[in-house]
Amino acid sequence: MSFLAELEVLCTHLYIGTDLTQRIEAEKALLELIDSPECLSKCQLLLEQGTTSYAQLLAATCLSKLVSRVSPLPIEQRIDIRNYILNYVASQPKLAPFVIQALIQVIAKITKSGWFEVQKDQFVFREIIDDVKKFLQGTVEHCITGVIILSELTQEMNLVDYSRPSAKHRKIATSFRDTSLKDILVLACSLLKEVLAKPLNLQDQYQQNLVMQVLKLVLNCLNFDFIGSSADESADDLCTVQIPTTWRTIFLEPETLDLFFDLYHSLPPLLSQLALSCLVQFASTRRSLFSSPERAKYLGNLIKGVKRILENPQGLSDPGNYHEFCRFLARLKTNYQLGELVMVKEYPEVIRLIANFTITSLQHWEFAPNSVHYLLTLWQRMVASVPFVKSTEPHLLDTYAPEITKAFITSRLESVAIVVRDHLDDPLDDTATVFQQLEQLCTVSRCEYEKTCTLLVQLFDQNAQNYQKLLHSASGITVDMAIQEGRLAWLVYLVGTVVGGRLTYTSTDEHDAMDGELSCRVFQLISLMDSGLPQCSNEKIELAILWFLDQFRKTYVGDQLQRTSKVGY
Repeated sequence: MSFLAELEVLCTHLYIGTDLTQRIEAEKALLELIDSPECLSKCQLLLEQGTTSYAQLLAATCLSKLVSRVSPLPIEQRIDIRNYILNYVASQPKLAPFVIQALIQVIAKITKSGWFEVQKDQFVFREIIDDVKKFLQGTVEHCITGVIILSELTQEMNLVDYSRPSAKHRKIATSFRDTSLKDILVLACSLLKEVLAKPLNLQDQYQQNLVMQVLKLVLNCLNFDFIGSSADESADDLCTVQIPTTWRTIFLEPETLDLFFDLYHSLPPLLSQLALSCLVQFASTRRSLFSSPERAKYLGNLIKGVKRILENPQGLSDPGNYHEFCRFLARLKTNYQLGELVMVKEYPEVIRLIANFTITSLQHWEFAPNSVHYLLTLWQRMVASVPFVKSTEPHLLDTYAPEITKAFITSRLESVAIVVRDHLDDPLDDTATVFQQLEQLCTVSRCEYEKTCTLLVQLFDQNAQNYQKLLHSASGITVDMAIQEGRLAWLVYLVGTVVGGRLTYTSTDEHDAMDGELSCRVFQLISLMDSGLPQCSNEKIELAILWFLDQFRKTYVGDQLQRTSKVGY
């Protein structure tokens, strides 16, 4: 068996083999290959004469490990490897995507590690941007490769390698940000403008792939860790993008935002979702990048874009688009004050559209609970801001917040019958999501509290009466009883939520009296269930009662009460 054939067998065992012993042997052989003096020539052999994509992937993996060593290869050798790979991917546009990706990652690693290295008074590894521009003048396949090179490089520069000094990484990332990142973003935006300028052939897979890669490149630019904060991605709704001051001109041009809103409306869901992800970052741009008039104008353009999306909501039926749009709305309130939002000319119409969108979303309770989190975050923050608004312009939250609360309450009660009859997963079993949503709702529910309280009293009385009738009927535990118990569990949770909301909102004696009306009904339900034990035992209602008692204790029985209330006596 020839040496090349042996390497190809090794690739098969390593990447698609199912025998664990063979795979372990292949991994050992890979390590030996990397350490051998002929590693580079063997990688070249695999790339040029290998008969499978896995042979090329093995070569890329070896090269990646070789250039990632703590003691680097000589500078001439690294330049040769980089130039060889650039020529290779340029001459082989039909390579498998995972091979192109793996080879480009080698170029990105070489560029990052050698960013400050000088040869003949030149930063030799920084020429990569000029090299990529040559790709962009070629075929669509070459353009795609060029864009992927920039995208991988941006990601690599942003990636913290914990095996190396963090100070060195930060120094390289900062230099890349200051010398190259803005040019990359401008280049990507100009490519997107070219795409929109001519008729878009979405049947052409290469054209579609090019747009996708350019949008990913823009997203990588906007997701860059500009100030070395290494922000926790899980704290999504707290994020502010620290755009450098030198980028101001890009962000002040209305055409920049228009470009991404136009792309959202022009592209199929897989791609329009990426355009929305970019807009989420644009909406999160740090406030201090703009003067007050500039910020108002920028916000106005964002709000116009929101209005246009909600007036043409077809794209939001796609779950990916829907989720990104909900994130986009939440980021608007994270980054802008209610007093600024109400000053926007389109605000009254847009807040009406957002309210209708939220109500529809809540009514489809089985659809995307993770996305609804962002909508409730938006309303929670809007309502919490009401006491601080100095503007005379109406915020209209007293009109829409009660409608949001009502939609949440009624949709959850209506869901119970469907869950029981169709044997679906019960949302109440996912207590983490339920508690999170209830905590968000508690602030919203205290806005125009009289309306919320009246609705809850009416629903509680009606359902408690039905429950009592079923207890006294001879039919025993039926589907109807399961439905009634589920509805009561939701109502007890909701009463606990609105009572707990007293701590988050300005309360009056009238509000306290309403809390008393609602709490009284839960205590009566507890008494009714105690009298009917063991027949009345129901875990879901009991868990809801525990939640209610905890909220009631915090609000009216705790040591830290801000003022006394008649309910506590």
